[in-house]
Amino acid sequence: MVKLNKIYTRTGDDGTTGLSDGRRVSKNSLRVRAYGDVDETNSVIGMARLHVDNAMLDGMLSRIQNDLFDVGADLATPQPNDGAKDEEWALRIIQTQIDRVERDLDTLNADLQPLNSFVLPGGSPASAHLHLARTIARRAERRAVALMTDEPINPLAVTYLNRVSDFLFVAARWKNDMGRADVKWVPGENR
Repeated sequence: MVKLNKIYTRTGDDGTTGLSDGRRVSKNSLRVRAYGDVDETNSVIGMARLHVDNAMLDGMLSRIQNDLFDVGADLATPQPNDGAKDEEWALRIIQTQIDRVERDLDTLNADLQPLNSFVLPGGSPASAHLHLARTIARRAERRAVALMTDEPINPLAVTYLNRVSDFLFVAARWKNDMGRADVKWVPGENR
């Protein structure tokens, strides 16, 4: 159980932050930027949920928000470099979390009109926020991939972020009247 009694500690005033293993790193490190992008994704999903009037989709998004905290914890916990096992307390994304997102994605995708053009982010307020969350999730994924080239991380965290961005795209279309109200890209329209 997480217990936060005091929000400010002054330990980060020097531009560093503590990882879950107690190690201090720059707030500008690739690891901190990666889990910061995950946090930003989560926040925008929270904004999107203010515009979602469907209990099923809201439940899916709620589960993703919770999982994104797991992704953040995973990325904030360095993996051992020497092949040693993780500490018992290390929280890692697992395949069943990815499987659930895929099932939810398939559920929404089954209702959608076929895609015959790229779509512009927008349409309904919920869709616009879901598209924004999708783009931030893609950035989080890119940062996690960059981090993975420097040091070992759980590859399932990257897979999860990839699947969530796919889910957010489908959810955005779903909230645009099952894709019927998508804003279509018209190549060269304003030439």
